[in-house]
Amino acid sequence: MKIKDKYKGIFYIILAAFGFAFMNLFVKLAGDLPAIEKSFFRNLVAVFFAFTVMKKEKIPFTIPKGTGKYIFFRSLFGTIGIFANFYAIGKLYIADASMLNKLSPFFAIIFSYFLLKEKIKLYQFACVLTAFVGALFILRPGFDSVATFPAFIGLLGGMGAGLAYTNVRMATKLGARGPLIVFCFSVFSCVCAIPFIIFDHQPLTWWQLVSLLMAGLSATLGQFSITAAYTYAPASELSVYDYTQIVFAALLGMIFLGEVPDVISILGYLIICGAGIAMFLIRRKKEKDQKCKSRTEMGGKL
Repeated sequence: MKIKDKYKGIFYIILAAFGFAFMNLFVKLAGDLPAIEKSFFRNLVAVFFAFTVMKKEKIPFTIPKGTGKYIFFRSLFGTIGIFANFYAIGKLYIADASMLNKLSPFFAIIFSYFLLKEKIKLYQFACVLTAFVGALFILRPGFDSVATFPAFIGLLGGMGAGLAYTNVRMATKLGARGPLIVFCFSVFSCVCAIPFIIFDHQPLTWWQLVSLLMAGLSATLGQFSITAAYTYAPASELSVYDYTQIVFAALLGMIFLGEVPDVISILGYLIICGAGIAMFLIRRKKEKDQKCKSRTEMGGKL
């Protein structure tokens, strides 16, 4: 991997974090609409963008053999995750909701153990445990029942996203292309939202419509920036920079919504981000040590 490619990857992953932070802001600015109605407009925009990319890149609208169930479960759990995340955004500070959603990589480690039979290393177990301790500082069970329920729903959103990412890995390994997976998920999510909208529809003001369309555009920026990032550099080099979304979300919340997280929540952010950064650094060190060991063994054979 070239150094320039690595920095391009870092740029795009930070751009993705910026896009998703703005998505959360616009979802919040859309006001007191049902979370499912908000998610419908967000994913409707994604459907059109994914469709356009597939046509441009001539990706067939057929599901590769063996990937159907993984794409289905990615769509199902991704839909549960986005419904839950949008509900949490409407009830919590956007920084709190964003942080709970960032637990998804830790959930992905757990689900990969059960679904993909991947072993959990000791350092991963320690980081996952630490992250969930940090989540308790945001959840605060028993301290504020009004905020605790939305926080648990936000945690459910992170769990859904973790399950979705686990199925994405399986689908891509078997040959499914990224835009096809995004298209299937977005269509599935919109279809699931329609019955709820029919029975619990609330008319949109022009401002709400604009906010939701901007949320969709911001999410699309985030989605395609992530795709671009991983074409330049592997996840092992980039994942730590994804936590910049929390910084962006906190700043946007303070500037546009007057949301100032309290000390306990900030401590939770630091613990979760610290666990993520520690896991990133340990994994990278182990990968470098493995490469050095392989080179040494090859040199010995020569």
